[in-house]
Amino acid sequence: MVWGAIKNQLRSVIEWEGAENSLFENWSTNADEIKNASKLILKPGQGCIFLYQGKMEAVWTEPKLYELKTDNIPFWTTVSKFMQAFQSEHKVGIYFFRTAEMANIKWGTPNPISYEDPKFKLQVKLKCHGTFSAKILEPAAFMANIVMSRAKYTTEEFKELILGRVLAPMGDFLAESQFSYSEVDKNRNEIASGLKASMDEIFAKLGFAMTDFRINGTGFDEKTEKAIEAINSAHVDAQVAAARGMTYFQEQQLKIMQTAAANEGGGMVGTGVGLGAGVALGQNMASTFAGMMGGMQAQPPQQGQANQQAGAAPVAAAEDPVARLQKLKGLMDSGIISKEEFEEKKKEILSKI
Repeated sequence: MVWGAIKNQLRSVIEWEGAENSLFENWSTNADEIKNASKLILKPGQGCIFLYQGKMEAVWTEPKLYELKTDNIPFWTTVSKFMQAFQSEHKVGIYFFRTAEMANIKWGTPNPISYEDPKFKLQVKLKCHGTFSAKILEPAAFMANIVMSRAKYTTEEFKELILGRVLAPMGDFLAESQFSYSEVDKNRNEIASGLKASMDEIFAKLGFAMTDFRINGTGFDEKTEKAIEAINSAHVDAQVAAARGMTYFQEQQLKIMQTAAANEGGGMVGTGVGLGAGVALGQNMASTFAGMMGGMQAQPPQQGQANQQAGAAPVAAAEDPVARLQKLKGLMDSGIISKEEFEEKKKEILSKI
């Protein structure tokens, strides 16, 4: 025991052989007692904070050999403190830290980030991943605000700190930036830059800088994916309807009619439509056909005269022939009428022009 205390006080060179994941580490030997004129070596990428008797005496970041000046004289201190269990009041603290940039640290959202889509008012849950780089700029502030009393602080702990600080406000940032779900991925760089800029001042006060922050990929949870698929499907249907000269609502009516016609016997039971809904559907179908095909068949003269006497113009005269042909084409494309029926009506319409 006596020789162990004396041997440690004879240490002449101190150097840090920290693990690869070490960011900040407290180095100590024999209750932190170091003899006069001990030397400390800093290698490239390393720094050191030197505490003496509880006070910060120096912060070193330049790679070189440093002389440590204390009042501990070898042998004499140990002998004089023999009755005090070899403890000297002259204590030093040596804290090594990493000055090299921590580059390309991978990160990913542990849980989806929730925000409201500004365009569709849809609650979106976003997942993303990427990399970041950081560097300690003010070791004293970093030690006081983050490391504190820990004997060792690792890069994994630092990554958790970064994610907690950056990802928490990400939902608000996405909502404020007015990026819809379809715009997030193509604006990854802008989002990453905006988040980094919003945190630079906060990180500087903590003693470090995030030198780079990247979002390499994005995705959504299963529920959001299904909602997006439904929106995209409706968008495609609307485009198809517009190409046919129809409204989206008319296109959906045609789909329902086509589904009903495909069921055996044309019954509504197979489509899962209830009695009340079936009646409403029948009314809608009648109204649609009245608008699309009314007047395509010659009305009896008496019926036409009756309609005119009632002040109602014949349906055929109220609709442009081109519009009627477009609607008929939509009915044929949807399988409601055959090609032969379409051609027959087409001839009839063209003969009246």
